[in-house]
Amino acid sequence: MTYILAIDQGTTSTRAIVFDAAMRPIASAQEEFTQHFPRSGWVEHEPEDLWNTVVSTCRAALGQVEADIAAIGITNQRETTVVWDRETGEPVHKAIVWQD
Repeated sequence: MTYILAIDQGTTSTRAIVFDAAMRPIASAQEEFTQHFPRSGWVEHEPEDLWNTVVSTCRAALGQVEADIAAIGITNQRETTVVWDRETGEPVHKAIVWQD
């Protein structure tokens, strides 16, 4: 059977859900990550936390089913900004969150 993997990378957590052909959720995983408040009104995330929780929740959800994934959909915080070093691929600073 073929399935769809949906990734929701939100403000306080990441969730991965596997849906069957009838769009019924059949497996999921969710993981919170730390919010950083360096100053009043500022909100930041560690970019590695965002990536690591996407990877771990996808692995956890996919580990609950034996499935061929036909498609992957993602929804995320489009206004959150991360600057990456072009040469190293490392983040230059914490992610500036949309609430900032």
